[in-house]
Amino acid sequence: MTPQFEQKLIDVVGLYLNPPEQAIVLCMDEKSSIQALDRTQASLPMRPGRAGTMTHDYKRHGTTTLFAALDVLTGKVIGQCLPKHRHTEFLKFLKTIDSEVPTGLEVHLILDNYSTHKHAEVTKWLRNHPRFHLHFTATSASWLNQVERWFRELTDKNLRRGVFNSVDDLISSIEDYLQAHNEDPTPYTWTATAESILGKTRRARAKLTEMAS
Repeated sequence: MTPQFEQKLIDVVGLYLNPPEQAIVLCMDEKSSIQALDRTQASLPMRPGRAGTMTHDYKRHGTTTLFAALDVLTGKVIGQCLPKHRHTEFLKFLKTIDSEVPTGLEVHLILDNYSTHKHAEVTKWLRNHPRFHLHFTATSASWLNQVERWFRELTDKNLRRGVFNSVDDLISSIEDYLQAHNEDPTPYTWTATAESILGKTRRARAKLTEMAS
């Protein structure tokens, strides 16, 4: 566990437990290469004595990438489907966030340190939009980003058993899910302090060291 890991952990958890005033805290990430899968046979519904069935054979109709930013205070999600996850698409999503967040609020964006997020064009745009503040999670610490939990729910409730005849069908389904979610959002409750997380991490590392010796 490096000092940089501890610093980033304390920074992100601090935003969760003590969010700044006159600001919005967004957890942002991309769910890339979501496949539009069309099953070769219709699924059979669940009935007494038999679980629902789904064929494992499918046709691929292309992919999309979902950019999503979860408001930790309200649970609402700003989402946008784009063809890829290059810096050009990330810039487009930043502009979407900029247009949807009221101008009087600072924007604190929690995200990973993927190279796209640090591209020169992104850095240039951020200099011209000083209300944006990026907070990078440590490497292999995606569990710190609350939007990952929302992605899991999207997969379980919408994507895993979905049948999509085209990328457009897939995007429409994701957009419908987003709209339904935002009509009655529920924020996730974060209670763990940075100190408690660091304590557990240190104890786990000490135990592994003891077992290896």
